[in-house]
Amino acid sequence: MALKGKGKKRQISNADILEYSFEDVFGDGGPSFTSQAISSDARRTHEKRHQLEVPSPLKKKHKTNHFLQELGDDFEYTFEDLTAPPPVPASAKPVKARAKQYLSSFVPLVDEYLAEFLRLEGKGFAAREWCPRCPENQRSPNPAYRCVDCFYPDLLCSSCCVDSHQSHPLDRIEHWNGDFFERVSLKSLGLRIQFGHTGFETCDNPQPGHTDFTVIHSNGIHAQTLRRSWFPATDLEPQTCATFRLVELFHILTLQGKVTTYDFYSGLEKLTDNTGLVKLKDRYKSFMRIMREWRHLVMVKRGGVGNDGKRKVADTQPGELGPDCPGCPRPKVNIPDDWESASNEKRFLYILYIAIDACFRLKRRLVSSEKKDPSLGPGWSFFTEDATYREYLLGVTDQKEMSTCSGLAALDYANTKFSRGYGSTGVGLGVCARHEFVQKSGAADLQKGERYANMDYIFASLMRHHDGRLFKFISYDICCQWSKNLIARLTKLPPHIRLTLIVKLVRFLIPKLHIYGHKILCQLLFSLNYTAGSARTDGEGIERPWANIGPVATSTREMGPGSRHDTLNDHWSHWNWQKLVGLGALLRKRLLKAIPERNFQAESLATFTNNQMEHVPQWKAMVEAFEADASKPNPYEIPKTGKSEHDVRLECAEEEAAAQQDGIPAIHNVSPSAFVLAGLDLEEQQRQIRIEVQTRRDQTTKQTAELLEKRTKLSRYIARFRALQIAYTPAALQALADRPAPAPDKEEEAGRVENVPLFLPSALTEEQRATGCNHGVVGIETRLRDAQCRSALDEIRSLLHVKSRFRTYRGGNVRHQGSTTRARGLMDRNDQKVRIHAEKYVAAWEAKRKLVGEANVGWRRLNPKKDLRCMEAEEDGAQRSKRKPATEEERAEGIPEGQRGKGHASEGHRTVSWICMGVDSSAPGTTEAILKGTFVCAPKAWARTRRWTEEVELLKEEMRRVPVALRWKAQWWRDRMDVEEFTGEHAEGVRAYGARQAALMDSIAEHFEGMWVGLHDLEVVEGAVIDAEEQPADDEKDDNEENWVAPESEGEGGIEGDDEEGSMGEPDDDGEDD
Repeated sequence: MALKGKGKKRQISNADILEYSFEDVFGDGGPSFTSQAISSDARRTHEKRHQLEVPSPLKKKHKTNHFLQELGDDFEYTFEDLTAPPPVPASAKPVKARAKQYLSSFVPLVDEYLAEFLRLEGKGFAAREWCPRCPENQRSPNPAYRCVDCFYPDLLCSSCCVDSHQSHPLDRIEHWNGDFFERVSLKSLGLRIQFGHTGFETCDNPQPGHTDFTVIHSNGIHAQTLRRSWFPATDLEPQTCATFRLVELFHILTLQGKVTTYDFYSGLEKLTDNTGLVKLKDRYKSFMRIMREWRHLVMVKRGGVGNDGKRKVADTQPGELGPDCPGCPRPKVNIPDDWESASNEKRFLYILYIAIDACFRLKRRLVSSEKKDPSLGPGWSFFTEDATYREYLLGVTDQKEMSTCSGLAALDYANTKFSRGYGSTGVGLGVCARHEFVQKSGAADLQKGERYANMDYIFASLMRHHDGRLFKFISYDICCQWSKNLIARLTKLPPHIRLTLIVKLVRFLIPKLHIYGHKILCQLLFSLNYTAGSARTDGEGIERPWANIGPVATSTREMGPGSRHDTLNDHWSHWNWQKLVGLGALLRKRLLKAIPERNFQAESLATFTNNQMEHVPQWKAMVEAFEADASKPNPYEIPKTGKSEHDVRLECAEEEAAAQQDGIPAIHNVSPSAFVLAGLDLEEQQRQIRIEVQTRRDQTTKQTAELLEKRTKLSRYIARFRALQIAYTPAALQALADRPAPAPDKEEEAGRVENVPLFLPSALTEEQRATGCNHGVVGIETRLRDAQCRSALDEIRSLLHVKSRFRTYRGGNVRHQGSTTRARGLMDRNDQKVRIHAEKYVAAWEAKRKLVGEANVGWRRLNPKKDLRCMEAEEDGAQRSKRKPATEEERAEGIPEGQRGKGHASEGHRTVSWICMGVDSSAPGTTEAILKGTFVCAPKAWARTRRWTEEVELLKEEMRRVPVALRWKAQWWRDRMDVEEFTGEHAEGVRAYGARQAALMDSIAEHFEGMWVGLHDLEVVEGAVIDAEEQPADDEKDDNEENWVAPESEGEGGIEGDDEEGSMGEPDDDGEDD
């Protein structure tokens, strides 16, 4: 912003120009011109001379060191371009300066700018021995108060400071404590505001206000130089400036609220004139340039570069400006010197948890280039060095990785992600998985999809800042594929980031939410739930920075590469700072949750194993053997108890192919197994239509039309099936003809296609099957019915697991009507699927009973009303409501815990539904069948108890090392307070800033320790309530949730189940597996 008076300006071409007057150029007569006119008869011309009025000569400018004396009383603020070129002839086209030119002149001056920034941290030129405002004979010594908002940064005594702010009560005051300036309030200095009077009146009867009275105020815009806390848009003859207060205001608004520069600047324009009648100067680009330089300077200053007198800013090292996580283990900083000799049981306390992922929302259009728009701090904080990164990628061709897992879009589209017109299709990022600090040198652009080459480079780049001796848990949503051949790929990276991983010191895992999109083998081998030392880390912390940075994507998409990197670095720096100051409340909350959960799980495990103590050593031995050697039998894998429908189908197809090779002729081009499978498929379609009709009583026109189309299609299929029955089961057609007519009131319902009997072999009598069924279709149906029982039970068990998760999530998170309705709809659809598979099991069981007899079925009869329950659902709602008053009454009477609740099943006598055992029930109730189920349930229950125990110990260790790391950082700042290369006011500012940062680190550490008093020895949380009815069963919570699970929060935590603010959102309606 420039100050302009109403006088005229002298044009200056260069520094040596001579000054001429009008008399020197035009003589005594002064300037004049002539005009000619034609007479009315067009025969003559008349010439007339016109004299110009000569303006008064310009007054010589008064030379003074105080720029305000240049202004008259009528000066006005105007926006004016700092970089306006010298005047040119009207015919010439002005040359517009590019932003690159301004930034190129700014970069060499960064050290001087930074020195001025640090100078402001000290007393600077305002230092005085006596207060300059006090009367001559009453001056106070050593003035120590200054105003942040006043134009002059004079140091005053407390009384003069209060007196000078009678009309400015909302200004911010700082006090020099001997080392640095600290914030104080005018109230603490004695300023009092009296309402209801003018500024020069006193109140005869003053009434005190509330002691916590607060005023919210926003300061405006002013202008000039760095030492006046005004930031210039250029370093040469600036005419546009922004005050530090304005820049600070926008900086915090854009970091916290993601306000764009355009919206903020437009708001300033509307604040100046909201009528549109006044034409305002456009200084939008100048303001953007100011903000970019400000971001860079603030990051460099906070990184401590200005407190290092031996180096220039340009000598900053890769990742140096990125802060470290105080909660993660760092040798020689916050963990003991003998950490490498820790026992196996305590080694998990020193594991480094890293999560990586890519986000394709952070695209950048193909605008500008690195040459035109370079980063001001290339590779200094979170983005890796772009030049070497791109040079490495030039030698990388399209990856040809084969996926052995299912549904990994990151691999499917690794080379085919839409990239035309984009300079970058996304960003890869790494964070610490437990505290979600963005890792230094842990971000890079993606050019196509999520290629291994990009993610390998990002992983190696961030790992160079960590000690290679630490044990590492690496979480990535495609870890099952990415980890293959990773060691070999890392050796091919550029030398400066080449990484050698010790296989025994690294473990690859998949985040808990993403793992359910992988096949069962991945869920067993890469699960955080079953990995010793993982505590309750969920691995989903990488998704939360994406959610935070998402609103910025629309702005960065249109930026050049350098400004985009600088902007994202700035936002991630703010993210890390918010994570740091929130660690106190976060770790406290986690610990207060983990302790009762650990106690509950330990008690549940003890109860679960109370009657099988002789098998406990065997369970533990299986788990420990698997943890030591992954090739050993997996104790968490549900044993396969028989053949699935697909297995039986394959066997039948192989038998038919062998028969054809032996020359046995076929009676139809459709094989016998295909015939039976077609009948079973029609039976399934009928079952689905029946349940749909029962659940949708009030259908819309669209739903009615869809149902009619399904019935029509099914009717055509049944007609084709009848033609096949002529060849394979002619007795079925006779049975269909002999079927008695339905009752008149049932005729319409019986005539519906979903109720038409198919007459598979199982629906015929023994005599009809013996004479009217050909080519072994009876045996084929028997085998398929047995497989149907098995697959239906598996589906029911999985859906009951999902239901258990639904109940847990709804009970802990759903509160409002909209979300309750949505959750209820999801649960209803899940219950509908349970009903479909339950009917499938009942039909398969009944068919097999007719085929082989009840004694030879090999499966239990299913009672839907009693058996379709989650493992923990030992009683229904009516029983629960009946026992609650009795329990409260028993507690009031002091009845011991073990004698309470005689009317309901206790924890030790709970009956578990046979469905949840996950075993073949051919020998129901036998020890062998029970052991097969408990050999899976017990290791999972033990793993769950161990994870909560690890979580408690790890949280206490994190609460120990966070203050240690903060005090280490405080000492780091103190070591950079006295810099011998700096002198005078610059040295004083450097020392003040170092002292202030050190005091800040110490204050945060003390604050955290105050929040954690007594927690290190806490073993029981008084008043904590764990609802056993909402706890998942032993084999439910961890790995059997299919297709939809409760979304993890994206707030301050990287631990499963943290209920922080900022949910990732509810699942889509179609997020289920149909």
